[in-house]
Amino acid sequence: MALVSHRPAALSPKERQQRRRLLSMTFVTCLVLVMIGSTIHVVMLGKLRLGDMRKLATYDLAEERTRVRAAGEDIILHMTHEAGRAADTGYSVEEAQRLLGREQWEELDSMVRIPGGAFVMGTDLERADPQDKPKHKVTLPTFYMDKYLVTNAQYARFVAATKRRPPINWKDGRIPQGELMSPVTMVTWNDAAAYAEWAGKRLPHEAEYEKAGRGTDGRRWPWGDKMDPGRLNTYYDVGSASNVTAYPRGASIFGVYDLSGNVAEWTADDLLPYEGAKASDLYSTSPAANAGQRSLTGNYKVLRGGSWKGDPFSTSLYHRDYAFPDHATDFYGFRCASSVERPVRAQQ
Repeated sequence: MALVSHRPAALSPKERQQRRRLLSMTFVTCLVLVMIGSTIHVVMLGKLRLGDMRKLATYDLAEERTRVRAAGEDIILHMTHEAGRAADTGYSVEEAQRLLGREQWEELDSMVRIPGGAFVMGTDLERADPQDKPKHKVTLPTFYMDKYLVTNAQYARFVAATKRRPPINWKDGRIPQGELMSPVTMVTWNDAAAYAEWAGKRLPHEAEYEKAGRGTDGRRWPWGDKMDPGRLNTYYDVGSASNVTAYPRGASIFGVYDLSGNVAEWTADDLLPYEGAKASDLYSTSPAANAGQRSLTGNYKVLRGGSWKGDPFSTSLYHRDYAFPDHATDFYGFRCASSVERPVRAQQ
């Protein structure tokens, strides 16, 4: 029986050319579809991001009546607040003490021992801000640093005991719902210094702050040299200040929480240039040179740690922010330090 061959007939040159064109058109069509799909994906991501940013920057129009204020109303609110006209509202000493249990108070009031010795302060990184340079060695004696930022609950005890006006964001002198363990904000440097004195402590010097975070190996963040957004509250990731115990993985090698992120922290120091700094023009003390404006030296106080609102790289432990001592915002807070292990509260 004879076998029949089923081999396909050879394509003619014209047929091969048609196939090549078909393949080319198919490839181009697929490529165009991929590009269109990618463009739509990027546009949708951009739309979602803009929506997120809009939510952070503004408010729902349904809330307009509660948001819009008459011209000058904010000025009146602050004048009334500063005058302490609501001094009779808020907490009694007993009420403030009952805000938390004994174990919670003990934990929040705990301090961490930072051993004395030399460490690296500042940076020589080219893109760092001028006030952060140069890198240099500093030697400190042993000191103690609050483990946590000062919370609303702790500040309420101070307000009740001293009759100092509460932060302006406390309605009728009371802490907003659910924020007992959040760091107190809307406090000026003067408020923070007064609290520290009342607590028998002081505000930390910026060198102490940096040592508590960087240890002896000059790390950039409390956990190391690589930014890790899962270890801190920054750049609107949460959208507000967070509970002071929320980031145990972001604690320093000594066990101090929130030295990077959450809220920027007042320190004891004026903004002064480091020895050997090349940016001395930023710190002029001459009234004539400043044309009637307040100079940095002797006016600005240093803030450390960055915040929930700021650029993640402003949370670098060497970074020095600054503000006037009478300024207060919802991302400024503080903690205390002491030269002795068990400071005694100055006033009960």
